[in-house]
Amino acid sequence: MKKTAKKITEFKKQGKKITALTAYDYSSAKYFDMAGVDIILVGDSLAQVALGYGSTTEVTLEEMLVFTKAVSRGVQNALVVADMPFMSYQISIEDAIKNAGRFIQAGAQAVKIEGASPYIIEIITRITQSGIPVMGHLGFTPQYINTIGGHYVSGKSVETTIELTAMARNLEKAGAFSVVLEMVPQESSKFITKKINIPTIGIGGGKFCDGQILVSDDILGKYDNFCPKFARQYSSLKDIIFNVAKAYCSDVEKGNFPSVAESFTLDNDEAQKLENYS
Repeated sequence: MKKTAKKITEFKKQGKKITALTAYDYSSAKYFDMAGVDIILVGDSLAQVALGYGSTTEVTLEEMLVFTKAVSRGVQNALVVADMPFMSYQISIEDAIKNAGRFIQAGAQAVKIEGASPYIIEIITRITQSGIPVMGHLGFTPQYINTIGGHYVSGKSVETTIELTAMARNLEKAGAFSVVLEMVPQESSKFITKKINIPTIGIGGGKFCDGQILVSDDILGKYDNFCPKFARQYSSLKDIIFNVAKAYCSDVEKGNFPSVAESFTLDNDEAQKLENYS
C-alpha cells in the first residue's frame, strides 16, 4: 500500500519505527522501495555524493527536480520526499509555494525544509495550506553552514534542548507531518520526541527518535570523502565498483572479453564465405 504523509504520522501513534533513506536514481530507489523503506528522500546531499559539489548549498532547483523525477519513477510504495534546495524557498512565500509545487509535479509527495525561524514557519504554514505536506528539519541544518560556521551538535544543554522543542512544536503547529533531528544528543531527541505529536526522524539523533534516516551512499560504502560518526556502513560498494572495473579492464586488455558467447556470430556457411572473400 502506498505510504502517505498522514500514514507516516500515524506510525508514531502505533509505535512503529519509521525507516528512511536517501536516493538519487531510479534503480536505487526501486530497490530501497522493494526492501520496505518507508520514506525515500531525494536529499540535497546529492550535491556532494552524486554531483561532486563541496556543499549542499551548491545544488540548484533544476538539478534537484531531475533527480526527483528519476527517483519517483522507481518508487511504488514509499513516501517520496524532496529536499527544497538552498534559496528555493527563502526569497519569498510565493516562490516557496511555486517551487514546492514543482517538486510535487515532478513526482514527490512531500518536501523537506530546514529551519524554524518565524519566516520559515510562515512559509511552511502556507505550503501545507496549499496542500503540500512538509517535513521539517532541526538541529544541524546544512543549508545554514555559512552562518553556523561548522558541523556542530545541537541541543547540548537543557536550555538549547528546550529551544529545539519549541521549534519542533512550531513546526507541528505549522502543519509539518514530521521533523528530522540531525546531530542532536539522544537524550535531547528523546525529550523532543515525547513533547510533540508528529514523528521525529533521527540522523545522528539517537535511538529514541520515532524513525531513522541515513544517506544511502554512507550505508552502502560508496562515498568515501567523508563518513559521519552516526552512519553505519553495511557494505563497501566503493571496493566492489573498483574491483569490477579493474577486472573488466584486465579482461579487455588480455583479450578475454568479449568471449564467443558474448558476441554475435555468422552461421558457418556465411563465415566461410567471408573468410574466402577477397
